[in-house]
Amino acid sequence: MTAPSSSVLSPELLERIRSRASGYDRDNAFFSEDLDELRQAGYLRPQPLLDGVRNQRLLARYAPATALGINMHHVVVGVARVLHDRGDHSLDWVLADAEAGELFAFGNSEAGNDLVMFDSRTKAEPTGDGGYRFTGTKIFTSLSPAWTRLGIFGRDDSDPERPVLVHGFITRDIPGHRAVGEWDVLGMRATQSYATSLDAVEMPAERVGRILPVGPTADPYMFGIFANFLLLIGAVYAGIGDRALELGVDAVKHRMSMRTGESYSADPDIRWQLADAAIALDSIAPQLESLARDVDELSDHGDAWFRYLVGAKTRAVDIARAAVETAIRVSGGSSYSGGNELSRLYRDALAGLFHPSDPESAHSTVASQLLGG
Repeated sequence: MTAPSSSVLSPELLERIRSRASGYDRDNAFFSEDLDELRQAGYLRPQPLLDGVRNQRLLARYAPATALGINMHHVVVGVARVLHDRGDHSLDWVLADAEAGELFAFGNSEAGNDLVMFDSRTKAEPTGDGGYRFTGTKIFTSLSPAWTRLGIFGRDDSDPERPVLVHGFITRDIPGHRAVGEWDVLGMRATQSYATSLDAVEMPAERVGRILPVGPTADPYMFGIFANFLLLIGAVYAGIGDRALELGVDAVKHRMSMRTGESYSADPDIRWQLADAAIALDSIAPQLESLARDVDELSDHGDAWFRYLVGAKTRAVDIARAAVETAIRVSGGSSYSGGNELSRLYRDALAGLFHPSDPESAHSTVASQLLGG
């Protein structure tokens, strides 16, 4: 598989992306220009998860919402890569489409579904030829204005004794899907993550990716979803924390104390706060990157895998949010202005609370691995 070189996210490209981020947020607009440049640079191509974690953390330092949106493409493509690396070539067509510049989106979230990927409110009705017809509503469909391939799943109850979950993909030209509602949110506005209504949307047999039992499963397809989603999400929020620390350090160097006549960078309390944020942020990379490398190298952590994955995501989000708050605290009241980058980063960082696995689910997962039940 092709992996983008480190030069794909060139300094020049990243600066152009940063220059547009505030405008996208202000106008509540999709990151169309960013997407065009990233596609042209080859950033939609498959890449090892370790490269993805590093690249997405870097991209998020420049434009968090762009990074979060493009994350969903890399999650879907990453699932195909996980299967390919383990000898399952059923989704190799996903890798080929990504190489060709197609944009994948992750359309699985549902309102009120606290079982997340282990059950679905969406109806999947067999069409009799190996395909399915999907009816339901998916929420938080990032990349809503631009995706060309949408990953979805639904529940097939045609055999009431053995209901199954059908996972697969639709293309944008298939009728029956539409964006619904509004995307008027606090942060991560450029993702344009509208809800998606599915009204008898047909998925041909060749686009069905997996048929799995309802409930938890150790199938590699599901492992691929969780591994890519949780580690790449963690990387995005780590990048937000990195940028916040950078802005905080710059701010205190330029703030002068009337009491001492020195810059705030000499204040022991402020130095301690920024150092504490840096120590915490420095701890994220070993956790995220070692797990990503283990996925790439087919390491086997057995039933501890999900404990490690949810722990890494939860910790990255919490540390990043705390780093932004620290940067705001030491930067002073100007950071509270709506046009200040730290203000936008704070709003973006809050979105991390809502991505699966949320703190309650993460702690339940870890407790179950430790204590059973």
